[in-house]
This record gives sequence, structure tokens and C-alpha cells, in this order.
Amino acid sequence: MRTRHVPASSSGESDDGSARSFAITGQRVTAPKAAPGLYLVATPIGNLGDITLRALETLAGVDIVACEDTRITRRLMERFAIHASLMQYHEHNAAEARPKILEKLSQGASIALVSDAGTPLISDPGFKLVREVSAAGFTVTALPGPSSVLTALCVAALPTDRFFFEGFLPSKQMARRARATELARIDATLVLFESGARIAESLRDLADIMGPREAAICRELTKLHEEIRRASLDALAADADDLETRGEFVLVIGPPAADAGMDDNALDQLLRAALANGSVKDAVAQAVDASGRAKREVYARALDLSKDMRSGDDD
Repeated sequence: MRTRHVPASSSGESDDGSARSFAITGQRVTAPKAAPGLYLVATPIGNLGDITLRALETLAGVDIVACEDTRITRRLMERFAIHASLMQYHEHNAAEARPKILEKLSQGASIALVSDAGTPLISDPGFKLVREVSAAGFTVTALPGPSSVLTALCVAALPTDRFFFEGFLPSKQMARRARATELARIDATLVLFESGARIAESLRDLADIMGPREAAICRELTKLHEEIRRASLDALAADADDLETRGEFVLVIGPPAADAGMDDNALDQLLRAALANGSVKDAVAQAVDASGRAKREVYARALDLSKDMRSGDDD
């Protein structure tokens, strides 16, 4: 589809008549009016000094800033003396807000999308908005900047050539352990988010399934109380009760060792999940492929687990 371009106004004022500008190091800088379209603007994850000049110019130059929490975004705007018209866009109002944004764009508006912290769309709402805006032919521009995923990956001292971003694990233990078993098969460094309330129990489940892999706990990245703990996953789990649970957590787990096969506990977890949804034959095929174990060994274990599961149902 051909992209629609609407001529931008050359006015240096916002719709309410205030000057389009921002302040940095005590100096006020005039910002040009942003061209029509949607701008995905990364904002600091903690340290406000991490915001880019391009982000400030864009936030000052657009007609509307769409954000998750207007209170959080307003603090950022006030810090840099930006007079912005804010509207909410979050997971609970997205379906209602998207048509309004599209209507504004059709009228020639320039709109910035920000999350509460970091890069929009990364474990935050926005994917459906970008898809619909693109499909409608409007310009979408991404402004790179802070990201807790990449920041944690850089400081974890773990392989960075391949990584897999999981986001948050399930809150219920059974689902969390099932997902961890699936993640254990991925030959890449893993990056996960976790809340302070669940970090200890998640570490224990991950260590139980993945074993003594290298790992790092990254808390409050770029903030005053930033803390990085690097150790084996089982060692981190053993000390989990001593963790400060306030703040934001990113957990980075190294890939499995090249010669490490799936341990017995992880194999059982995988087989139980597969048996719950299919036949012994299918479960064995899946487990052999994932674990690298001999088919005869996996088949014998699958039969035992299948019998245990059936007897449990009978009880």
C-alpha cells in the first residue's frame, strides 16, 4: 500500500499556542513540528539522562503523546519542560483508543507512542496499533533508545551472539515449570522479566529444571540502587531469600553447555506435559528430539510416567 503523506505545518507552536521546545542543561531548545505519522519513542528505564536529543525533539514536536500512565509520562515532560498533550494508550483501553489515534492521523496529526519506561512494544502494548497504522498507510518511525532487555544482556557477562527474550513467566507454579522446561531446550541466552514478589520462587523453579547454568540477576538497572548478581543459577536460587525484592528485575540465563544433555527432572517435566496432551509415541518423539537421550531410555521412562499418571487419575 502506498504511504500517505500529509504536509506538515511549519509552525513552531503547538495547537494550544505554546512554543514547541524542550529544556536541557538549563537551555531552551526550539523543536520543529513533527511531520504527520506515528513515532515510537524510547524513554529512560531509570536514569533520565539516558533520553536522547532526538526523543526530546520529537516529544516536543508532536501533537499528541500516547502513553500508558499519564502521571509517569507527565513527570518526564515536566523534567524537560515539554508542553505535551497526553492521551492514554494501554492494554485496557487499546481497542477503544486505536480508532481515535487512526482518526487523528487521518487529520494530519503527529503522535508519539511511549511506554512507562524503555522501548515501546517490548513487553508493552503497541503491536496492534503499529500494525493498523502501517496497514492504513501512515508513516511509522522508531526512535531507538533505552531498553532493559539489552541493558541486562550487556552487563550479565553471558554470551550475546544469540538470545531469546521471554518476558514474564506464568505466575502459577505448574505453568511456570512447564514453560521453563520448554525454555531449557533453547540453545541461546535467555532474558526474562520477573517481579520482586515472585523472583525467589521463579529462581528455584528455574534452577531445579535448568541446573547450574551461569546466570545474572539485574535489579533496578540504571537507577540509584542498581544491583547485579552473577553466579550459577542454583547458587542464585539458594540465596534467593536474601534478595532485596523492591524494584524491577531482569533475569539473564546462559545457554546450556554444548555437551550437557537434559537432566532426569527436566526430561520428566517434558514427558508429563507431552503425555497430558498426546500419545506415548508422540511424547517420546518430542522428548528424544529435545533431550538428545536414547529413544529406548526415553520410551521406558514415558511408559512409567504414563502408568503413574493413569493410576493417579484412578485414585
